[in-house]
Parts: sequence; C-alpha cells; structure tokens
Amino acid sequence: MASSLRPEGPEPIARRRLLIGGAGLALAAAASPVGVAAQGSARALKAAVGRVPMVGDGRPETAVWCYDGAVPGPELRFKQGDRVRIEVENDLDDDTTVHWHGLRVPNAMDGVPHLTQLPIRPGGRFVYEFDALDAGTFWYHPHHRSFAQIGRGLAGALVVEERMAPPVDRDVTWVLSDWRLGPDAQHVEDFGDMHDVSHAGRLGNTVTVNGRVSEEFAVRAGERLRLRLVNAANARIFGLRFGGHAPHVVAIDGQPVEPHRPDGGVIVVAPGMRTDLIVDLGGNPGTRHPVLDAFDRRRDPYRVVDLAYSHDLSLRDRPPGPVAPLPANPLAEPTLAGAERHEIVLGGGMMGRRNHGMVRGQRMDMRQMMHNGLAWTINGVAAVGHMHEPMLSLRLGQAYVLAMRNDTAWHHPMHLHGHAFRVLARNGKAAPRREWQDTVLIGPGETADVAFVADNPGNWMFHCHILEHQLGGMMGVVRVA
Repeated sequence: MASSLRPEGPEPIARRRLLIGGAGLALAAAASPVGVAAQGSARALKAAVGRVPMVGDGRPETAVWCYDGAVPGPELRFKQGDRVRIEVENDLDDDTTVHWHGLRVPNAMDGVPHLTQLPIRPGGRFVYEFDALDAGTFWYHPHHRSFAQIGRGLAGALVVEERMAPPVDRDVTWVLSDWRLGPDAQHVEDFGDMHDVSHAGRLGNTVTVNGRVSEEFAVRAGERLRLRLVNAANARIFGLRFGGHAPHVVAIDGQPVEPHRPDGGVIVVAPGMRTDLIVDLGGNPGTRHPVLDAFDRRRDPYRVVDLAYSHDLSLRDRPPGPVAPLPANPLAEPTLAGAERHEIVLGGGMMGRRNHGMVRGQRMDMRQMMHNGLAWTINGVAAVGHMHEPMLSLRLGQAYVLAMRNDTAWHHPMHLHGHAFRVLARNGKAAPRREWQDTVLIGPGETADVAFVADNPGNWMFHCHILEHQLGGMMGVVRVA
C-alpha cells in the first residue's frame, strides 16, 4: 500500500538529527568514500539486490538494488582515449539496461530499452563497448523503469581522466542521492506515485553523499581539492553553499568551463547534472564548516555535511597559484549562421497553464491524462511507453538551435543523449560563459537556448531528468541521420 508520507523538503539545519518515527528519517548526509575505484578499460558490473548500511548509527541496513553490492556502484575510471568494454550482468528479477550519462557513445551502446537495445533480461548479460572521447565526470544508471531502479540505488560515477590532470592534492567524487525511507530505514514503496509524477517528483527525506549518512568529510588545512559532484537523485535539486570557502567551478556536465565563482556562491546541481569544483581548503586546523543545501528558498537551508579539518599542520600557507582551465574536449563547434532552429515547449503538470495534451493521437485533458499515468508534454505531446517515432528529425552534421520554454510551474532538467550542447542564452540574455552541457535546468516560466552539431547518428532520447516527469510523459526521440 502506498504510504501517505510525502516529504516536501529536508529538515532545517537547526534540526539536524536522525529521527526515527512516524514521519520517517530526517534528512542527513554521508561522506564516506565512493566504492573502490576501478581503473582500466575492461570491467564487469553486476546489477543485483543487496543491503547497505545507508543510515548507520545502529539502524537497520537498507534493502537496495545495486551494482557490485554497493550504493553507489563502483566508481569507474578510465583515461581519455581508452577503448572501454563493460560487461553487465543482470541478477535482478526485472529487466534492466545501463545508460552512460553524458558520454558520447555510439547509439547502440546508449542503453535505452527498445530504442537502442533490447532489455537485459533477468540472468542475461550485455557488453557495452565505446571510446572515452571526452575527459570529465559522468555517471551510469539504468534506463528501464529508471524512476524505481535508480530510486532503489542503481547508479554510479564514471570518471574519464585528462591526459594532463590539473595539479591537486586529492581528486574525490560525491554522488548526491535522495531517498524516501520509512522508520525501518527501508524504501517507502510508492514509486511512480501520481502526486510525485504531477508535481516536483519523488522528493525524499534522507540525503546521502556516496550512499551513506554521516556528519563529516575529513579535510586538511591548505590542501587543494578537486571535488566532482554527481546528482543521482530522482528529483531533488541541490544548491550547495560551502561555508567559509569560495570554490571555483571548472567543469559542468563533464565539459570544461572558464574557472569562475558560482553565482551568489551557490552551486546548483539538478538531477543528472555534474559539476567539478576546485576547492582551496583555507580553514584552520580543527575547525568545521557546514556544506548547506540552500536551493529551495521557501525553506531554511539544511546541512548536507561538515568539512571537518584535521588537527594536522597546514599543507601550505596560501593557495598554490590561480585555478587554471581544464583542457577542452573535442566537440564540434556549432556555427550559428544557418543553424536550424526548433521551438521546444514544456507543458503540463499541476498548476500549469497547459492542462491538456495529445496521447497516442488523442487529445486529453489533465484528468484524463492522469488517469493514464501521464501529466507532462513536450510540444503538446505526452510520451507513452517505448517511443520510436521522432519528435525531431535532424540531418547528420547540421548545426541546430533548440529554443526551450518551460510553460509549467515546476523545474525541468532537460537531458539530450549522445551529444553535448552550448548554452547560448537564458531568459533572452546571452549566457556569459556559453557552457557545454548535456543537461540544462529550466525553471518555471524560464527559457533556454542551446546549440549543437548533430554529429552522432541514431535515435536519441530527450527527456526531463526528474524521473517521475519522464515517466509522466516528458520525453521524446531526436533522430539524427
């Protein structure tokens, strides 16, 4: 039976304790290491059920779906230019696939069931093979019933190292996740709940970093840290403030960007997105500095984790020089003169202005749509089941501009498979850094113009990465041929 628990947001910072009771677990966070990093171009992954000490502190272990027995799955590390070969074994009682989020892989390796491959059946195997074209921070997850499979723990980080890595003292990854747990530390079994589908998505009550709840992340005064943030949550958008620190953003969605301080000091990472930071740890030995999530301005910020300085002497007295840009990846620059423009309108959802959509060629109002498990549209169409017919047909090698408008009351991180795009403008104003991204967050009533060269042939998913919005119809196929 579906639980009545519908947590809208985390506990405020003043109430930063674990509370086991009728309302479930209070938000908390972990900073344990990502699973043992795997280096090399050939790997194996097993998707299976398991149990992990997600909450800790004497609470029961949480039943999860996981890769190689861990949540998140093992961090896979490769070198730029490696030929990657990963054999995935499905030990679940459900079909699955693996999508390599942000990586420009051949279409047959993209992991979308019934579009790029047949699902991996229980007991089956599938070999993914592709070249690591771009250095950066990426991640992997299923694209079959992803709202439930990612929501139960199937996700992991994938890092492609630069040929010449930046000089840092440590290179670490935080996989940010958000879970809806009951008092027994188990998942609340309301995956795909229509309230979540038609509103903000499955917001949880327990935030973890690298799959664990803990109070601190150990640092040393004077060190320079490369911190890779991956948002693997179903729906939670993080807006992180590093108290007492001023990180530089050096990459977004795996692609280098001009090093800069984040706007307003807040690093916004929506579901599916990644952000690489250079953090100079200038605090005093023995001090603690909270990392807060301040994205939702309607609620007090809550503490994700503390940066806990050891009592060791500082490694250095001052930062080791300016933060240098990362080397660019080999992306085709879109020529805007002559680029073909397409309008993309996001519609639907509760409290939205567009309360109808086309479903299998039939016009439905929102009540009828929700009766069919749908709530969202792209250009007036709600996607149903396994889509094959494209919403856009693009010519191979041609430059395109997608002018997206969010005509809903909710945020949408829109993700395009197989490509990276330049963000040209937001709300009619030129983007000052023209970032390369593969997932762009568009707020209610906002617009975003992006440009890219359609240089990767095949049928590619385009969808909101709030997974319940994807389930509710906000997805489509972009064909490049």
